[in-house]
Amino acid sequence: MPENFFTVVEIPQQKVYNGVFFPAVLSSDPTTLTSDVSVLKAIKLHKPWLDSLLHRSGAVLFRGFPLTTASDFNVVVEAFGYEELPYIGGAAPRNKVVGRVFTTNESPPDQKIPFHHEMAQVPVYPSKLFFFCEVEPASGGETPIVLSHIIYEKMNEKYPEFVEKLEEHGLIYTRVLGEEDDNSSPIGRGWKSTFLTQDKTVAEERAAKLGVKLEWMEDVVKTIMGPIPAIKFEKTRQRKIWFNSMVIAYTGWEDARNNPVKAVTFGDGSPLPGHIIYDCLKILDEESVAIPWQQGDILLVDNLAVLHSRRSFNPPRRILASLCK
Repeated sequence: MPENFFTVVEIPQQKVYNGVFFPAVLSSDPTTLTSDVSVLKAIKLHKPWLDSLLHRSGAVLFRGFPLTTASDFNVVVEAFGYEELPYIGGAAPRNKVVGRVFTTNESPPDQKIPFHHEMAQVPVYPSKLFFFCEVEPASGGETPIVLSHIIYEKMNEKYPEFVEKLEEHGLIYTRVLGEEDDNSSPIGRGWKSTFLTQDKTVAEERAAKLGVKLEWMEDVVKTIMGPIPAIKFEKTRQRKIWFNSMVIAYTGWEDARNNPVKAVTFGDGSPLPGHIIYDCLKILDEESVAIPWQQGDILLVDNLAVLHSRRSFNPPRRILASLCK
């Protein structure tokens, strides 16, 4: 029985939608789960139950398990058995740590990272995300999460004509990449690491597979993605979701190379209404759940159900991640 290994608990930050807690929170039984090996066995034994819980809640927080290192985290990721997704086409600077584990966005701690579905601006995106708290923040640094279908419903209710145009035209994303990574920028991933190559020809080929057009300009390259859908119908739950990177692009894709207002437009090339984007940002904040990280926490997120963000923080803080197909 899962109850022999996992205890469903409640914490103050959770929200409840139609009787379902968001996120689900599991703690361990310290008498049965005493090491990463025992956690691995428990996950493999009760994977269908855990998958069902994730599908119902959209996100699952594992708290109080005997996990302290990146290697422990990698063992958990492997135990779930989801196929790894290479990080090709994403905007954030990241570094590999061990196995399937990477650093999260390494932009400066005073910068917020707005809400987004991971890699929603490219056609190939992860279905699931793992986050792991190796070093808990001195203060701040939460990873707020919010249910995507709730945002769609609220936006469609408040701005039906805007949502209709989004559904009709989709979005175009434009971003200028330098050659090398720029860790001072939240979108500072250079073209070499974005496309995992030193060769412009190979970059062109990999971009084309993602449906991304490249325009080379000396040492930088403009990437143009779209039009691609901004609203998706999520078949397994039979509901529409706010599956896009609109808010993060419009409010956060800013550095020496990029103007965020030009970073995303309607699919017909017309500009987005700024006041609606900022109201969407407000709605995202109001509906979100922000749980302070504790060392050893693992947050499993269904990327087709949940948007996530990052609050500013006082160091130290080290959150690791893994992306799954």
